[in-house]
This record gives sequence, C-alpha cells and structure tokens, in this order.
Amino acid sequence: MYHAIVKKIAKKNYERVNRHDYDAVLKDCVPNVKHRFAGDHALGGERNDLDTLRRWFVRLGKVLPKLQLTVTDIWVKGWPHQTTVFVRWLANTTLTDGELYKNRGIHIIVMKWGKVHSLDVHEDSEAVARALGRQAAAGIDEAVAPKLES
Repeated sequence: MYHAIVKKIAKKNYERVNRHDYDAVLKDCVPNVKHRFAGDHALGGERNDLDTLRRWFVRLGKVLPKLQLTVTDIWVKGWPHQTTVFVRWLANTTLTDGELYKNRGIHIIVMKWGKVHSLDVHEDSEAVARALGRQAAAGIDEAVAPKLES
C-alpha cells in the first residue's frame, strides 16, 4: 500500500513539472534538498537548497517551455524512514527553431518520512547541451547562462 501511494505522488509531481507548478513539487522537499543534473551547461550542476532548486525549475521552464515528461516506470524500495524511488521517463518538446527534442532518463529520488532529500537525474546530457545551444541560438539567452549551483 505504501509503495502504491509513493508511486501516485511521484507521477503527480511529473505532471506538475509539465504544468510548471514547481512550488507544488518543492513543498515535498526538505530545505537542504540535493539535486544533481549532469552536464556542463545551464541546467547542469548540483543544488543543495530549495531556493536554488526553485530558480533551477524556473530556468527549466524558460529554456524548455513546452517540455513534457512522460513517466514510463516507477519502482519504490524501502519504507517511510528511508525510501528510494526510481522513475524512468521520456522527455519530448519542440524547440524554438522547430526541431524536436527527445531524451530519456531516470531519476533516483531518496525520501524520508514523505519528504524528498535527494534527486539525481541521469539522462543524455549531451542531448540537453545541444538543445540548449539551439535554444540560445533562437534567442533564449538563459539557455547558455552559468550553472545554478549551491
């Protein structure tokens, strides 16, 4: 039963990201949440607090405004005091220049007592960098901004 509830919450949070409802996602995180996103680009780096993660989500919405994440699988391991959630997903959007962007990846999320403590993103970071380069060439300056890290 617990694992089914966690899966439902996880899927709902991906829908929230698709709608740019980042505050709803962040309310489930601890203040010192750790977020890691591989790559040497505007979305890469490591964040260790809610404020920087909030700014990262806002940037994500600006540089890939039509991004849609589709959850394909969710696995939950553990119990409320230490839960690990694996979410496999597909990412799709149309870039500003009309090109299609597709990626696939997995998030590894660690939760304790219903709060997210860490979120590791694993995907094709070179595909992200290429998409950000195209967005920058189309006039979205934040796509080549320095990493948001804390």
